[in-house]
Amino acid sequence: MHLPSWAWHRHGNDGDTPAVFHPHGMEGTDRTFVEPFITLTFLAGVTDKIGLGAATIIPFRHPILMAYSVASMSWITRRTFDLGIGAGTFDHEFAVIGQADEDRVQMMKEQVLIARRLWSGETIEWNSERYAFSDVDLKPQPLHPVPVWWGGATPAAARLAVDFCEGWLPGRITFPTYKVRTNKIREMCAAQSKPMIMTGAVPVTSIDDSYKSATERMNVPGLIKNANAQKFWIKPKSGEFTSIEELDGSILAGTPDDIVKGVQRYQELGCDLLIFDFRMRFPDYLEQIEILAKEVLPRVSKAPAAAASR
Repeated sequence: MHLPSWAWHRHGNDGDTPAVFHPHGMEGTDRTFVEPFITLTFLAGVTDKIGLGAATIIPFRHPILMAYSVASMSWITRRTFDLGIGAGTFDHEFAVIGQADEDRVQMMKEQVLIARRLWSGETIEWNSERYAFSDVDLKPQPLHPVPVWWGGATPAAARLAVDFCEGWLPGRITFPTYKVRTNKIREMCAAQSKPMIMTGAVPVTSIDDSYKSATERMNVPGLIKNANAQKFWIKPKSGEFTSIEELDGSILAGTPDDIVKGVQRYQELGCDLLIFDFRMRFPDYLEQIEILAKEVLPRVSKAPAAAASR
């Protein structure tokens, strides 16, 4: 079961972020998944201050339903909400709902275009090969602006984020790859005469008494195998990943001090949103969140000046 991850946000809205996932082979094989908007609404009901987000949703839903779900949750919870989106990975997930031949990138973009217009309070008409409707408006509207993040670590995902979104959320990514990709994003934003978009990451996180004990709680062979399958990551000089240390950034592991150093490294690189993924610590998941909340987040609540002034 994939429970929500905990997020650090540069702007102070620490929060919960459920992630839609299919087992990658590096975590357990339990495929239990609770619908994200229901999960987030429940979590808002038992908390007071956290912001909310989804990382990431794929175009399963009709765009009016997606827009309605986001707006309703915003209105009910009175919270900020960050919407992570993506085109999905597995063709069979779309074949089962009759969308096997869709251009999923274009479908996701179209869904967000529709949602943004509905969130603005506009009464809209839409005619395309996928969707056709008229005289549709949406009440309630979101109480806060909804930043949209494109999910994915590839150069194509970064381009889509620049062209279409307020943020880029690559998931797991090593520090060298993150640096190269964000530099390219900065160049693309400058070429379009637009401000630098937000950037984030989702490192697999394990907190323990030492780096050794923290990584022993992780599926190291699975993480290395998964890393070597990433075609667009910056590889070591040897041409392949062979040790857990080479995955720094895609994982954050060790003592609370080690995690703080990892977060600060991301902050120095300009990261706006960091989602701590505890999928490998399900047996002590709540304890991990408690340690994070008490011993890590208070020490990284403000970005260093170098990152904040980017």
